[in-house]
Amino acid sequence: MITQILNIPTGDKAAIGLSIACALHCIMLTLLVALFPSATLVGLHDERIHLGLLASIIPISVFSLTFGCRLHRNLAVVALGIAGVCILVFSALLGHDMGGESLETAGTLLGSGIVACSHALNFRLCRSADAH
Repeated sequence: MITQILNIPTGDKAAIGLSIACALHCIMLTLLVALFPSATLVGLHDERIHLGLLASIIPISVFSLTFGCRLHRNLAVVALGIAGVCILVFSALLGHDMGGESLETAGTLLGSGIVACSHALNFRLCRSADAH
């Protein structure tokens, strides 16, 4: 039942969407706070948003990349996804404390881009494996 609802392409698309949402949140929030300092009162700068997105990205990435690797047997895609998730975790948990907001934002953008690329590659490789 669950494999009918959650399949690899759906997981890849969801992880790409969440990675883009995470990157947009960082970019737009920084811009919003720079233009309107009172925007910090709204609560969009809360770390729970980062942790919530991260809590969604990790299981989806594990599911999609693991099952995708079983299909196409390309471990480099999984390694790329793990690297991206590790960068996201580092940025969310330690980035602000170690390097300030700029390191946290840069790490989040880098990690989100890597996760999105790994899922795009996984999606493409799964489609080509299905065709053969």
